[in-house]
Amino acid sequence: MTAWVYNFGDGSAEGNAEMKTLLGGKGANLAEMCNIGLPVPPGFTITTEVCTAFYENDHAYPDDLHDQVAPALASIEIIANAEFGDPEKPLLLSVRSGGRASMPGMMDTVLNLGLNDETVEGLAKLSGDRRFALDSYRRFIQMYGDVVLGVDHYYFEDLLAEHKELKGYSLDTELAADDWQQIVDAYKNKVQEVLGFPFPQGVNDQMWGAISAVFGSWMNDRAQTYRRIHHIPASWGTAVNIQAMVFGNMGEDSATGVAFTRDPSTGERLLFGEYLINAQGEDVVAGIRTPQSLTKHAREMNGSALPSMEEAMPDVFGDLIAAYEKLESHYRDMQDLEFTVQKGKLWMLQTRAGKRTAKAALKIVVDMAAEGLITQEEAVMRVDPAALEQLLHPMLDPEAERKVIARGLPASPGAASGEVVFDAEDAAHAAANGRKVVLVRTETSPEDIQGMHAAVGIVTSRGGMTSHAAVVARGMGRPCVSGAGMLRIDTKMRTMTVAGTVISEGDVITLDGATGEVMLGEVVTIQPEVTGDFGILMGWADKARRMRVRTNAETPEESQVARDFGAEGIGLCRTEHMFFAPERIVAVREMILAQDTEGRRAALHKILPMQRQDFTDLFRIMSGLPVTIRLLDPPLHEFLPKTDADLKALADVTGIHPEAVRRRSILLEESNPMLGHRGCRLGISYPEIYEMQARAIFEAALAVKADGGEAPIPEIMIPLIATRREFDILKPKIVAVADTVFAERGDRVDYKVGTMIELPRAALRAGEIAESAEFFSFGTNDLTQTTYGISRDDAGAFLDDYLHNGIFEQDPFVSIDKEGVGELMQLAVERGRAAREDLKLGICGEHGGDPASVRFCDSLGLDYVSCSPYRVPVARLAAAQAALQSDGGTDGTA
Repeated sequence: MTAWVYNFGDGSAEGNAEMKTLLGGKGANLAEMCNIGLPVPPGFTITTEVCTAFYENDHAYPDDLHDQVAPALASIEIIANAEFGDPEKPLLLSVRSGGRASMPGMMDTVLNLGLNDETVEGLAKLSGDRRFALDSYRRFIQMYGDVVLGVDHYYFEDLLAEHKELKGYSLDTELAADDWQQIVDAYKNKVQEVLGFPFPQGVNDQMWGAISAVFGSWMNDRAQTYRRIHHIPASWGTAVNIQAMVFGNMGEDSATGVAFTRDPSTGERLLFGEYLINAQGEDVVAGIRTPQSLTKHAREMNGSALPSMEEAMPDVFGDLIAAYEKLESHYRDMQDLEFTVQKGKLWMLQTRAGKRTAKAALKIVVDMAAEGLITQEEAVMRVDPAALEQLLHPMLDPEAERKVIARGLPASPGAASGEVVFDAEDAAHAAANGRKVVLVRTETSPEDIQGMHAAVGIVTSRGGMTSHAAVVARGMGRPCVSGAGMLRIDTKMRTMTVAGTVISEGDVITLDGATGEVMLGEVVTIQPEVTGDFGILMGWADKARRMRVRTNAETPEESQVARDFGAEGIGLCRTEHMFFAPERIVAVREMILAQDTEGRRAALHKILPMQRQDFTDLFRIMSGLPVTIRLLDPPLHEFLPKTDADLKALADVTGIHPEAVRRRSILLEESNPMLGHRGCRLGISYPEIYEMQARAIFEAALAVKADGGEAPIPEIMIPLIATRREFDILKPKIVAVADTVFAERGDRVDYKVGTMIELPRAALRAGEIAESAEFFSFGTNDLTQTTYGISRDDAGAFLDDYLHNGIFEQDPFVSIDKEGVGELMQLAVERGRAAREDLKLGICGEHGGDPASVRFCDSLGLDYVSCSPYRVPVARLAAAQAALQSDGGTDGTA
């Protein structure tokens, strides 16, 4: 018989932390906390396999699931000394989701389940607090009504707001038992009015309704969006955790809170978090009330007059410190904890690896390695390479003028400027149209996930450091300021007001997530510095990796940035980018318009010194390192003028009539230029172009060597090769130029001539091409286009449909398609190296900075990857992780 249900509680459990695939992260960790002796309310987990069956069988459960749930529920009743549905001593339950990957706030939860018109009276008698019991009942009706029955939550919120306004209340804590009784009655009447049937009173019906709702939430829009953003497969499913309720809203000796064992923004080793006295868990993360600090130090730093937990509940705080130290030592990672205090007793409700900023991730692993908790290799494996980009982008210039209009909590570091938008759909739409926007909300909810992902930054007027906005923003690497209470946001008028200043939708603001400041207008930024923990971790990574990391760059500025980030050469210099500079485009156009070879050579003679200087600048920065230069690739018509003004300017310089230029441009235009007269085909038709570029390369290399610099290692790359014959025609011309220049200068440098593998035929015929070519560089941008027959410039029109329908698991232009494009690469590697054992192999497409693609390249045995300058550290870390994994190192990232 398949086990669908696993019990936990009373100091033991049927599961453990290694069973995340089956029990989900929450269920596995609840079991583990029981096993190591922490106080956990008893419960059971329904496995992720039930979720899979649920969707495969039209939302039907396995036949024996009910038979396994019944004894598991009875076990909770025995431990809790209460009975589900009993009017005298009722057991109340929480029903929560729990996938194997953390998806905070994306799926549904139901608390206080088991309350009805009878059991609420029993809860009132047991607790001696009728107000608490009725408050719990109204919370249950609202949550169950929204999550399970589909009654919009704003109905309930409006009823509560109207009652508070009528009575002159401002806080929920001001409502007495009679008030809550009126609210309960109003809520039940609203359910009857909206649905046409009463709120369910049968506790078993309630439980199975909640279980189905949680399984159903696995496929809600926000969960699907989150999974798509974070590359979580839908096939994983979620578990459901049913647990005895403990109450943080039973009075002044009860509380609820969220804690991190280290600061998730900075990584400092101190307890970080918030709590609320006389509250339930959703009150902390929803931002409904302003939470209080856990420690006295944090309270003083935040300037709060509200007592910290350390001051208000010193004994329980001591228990929490002991639990946090035990959990961090056990899991050997920073933990995100949820807890409840009921009548002075601490209960642990969840632990998981805490979401953290890239800066915090670096500090945590470096510190933990120094503390002896983890090894250096484990530290390298713990950091998500893609998260490093959070550290590699501009921050606010401290010297820049700024007009601070509001201050909130520094919820997620980084800085951003953008146009104000007030809802998530507008943010997503604006970003799709290329506009930078800042999402401004009173508070965010899981429904806002798409807009939060689209925005460059997030500002909320309510919520704390562990609110939904803060947690999600940190995970996404978005700067966020939360709890900026002085902002008055009017979503209907599309404005926010602060101290008399009105900011309308479309106005530009800047936020600094490190300080909590919101500023009017755009503020100047500066480049980041790569030092400290970053440098230490990169040093460990460099010791571990096998592949080298180069950069794609063609300007001195880009090359220097990449070198500073640890690039070990240039893997792709696109020479055509150099031709568009204003001071040389006229000469390029003269060359294109020339009627014969001599005319083209005359124009190329003007371009030669410019190209030579381009390469000299790059070679100086990359002294002693390989520099791969792709010879001219795009169709010539791309360089010709398009406007009448440009046509006239060219005519004035060259003396050629504008109409003749227009005719020449029309003759050069192609129906499908991507597959037209470009790449090596240009070199075959106009060899003088490639000869000029080769001369510029060799003269520049010798000039740098002559100046006392370490000689660069030019690698001349012929693009778009499909046949060996193409390569065999062009390579001798480059070699001849090299020999001529070396003879003229009386010196020489080492160099290589190779090709890009960017056509399927080239991959298939790699063996014969490698007999002539000294290196291959996989141009995976074009190789993906030509393998799929998809233009990356036009794929956006249908790519979302393909992702949504599971045709693509990921955008193939972002992460290498291992099955198709990857197989062509593998064939090229095998056949190429069979023909030339010392064939150098690399990748220069945009995939070179994608961690998953870097791992794939390592598995193929490539010598290097090349990527954009700001992704060089990403590739360095990903290459190290790939090497450690292939050697059997620790898996997983934080």
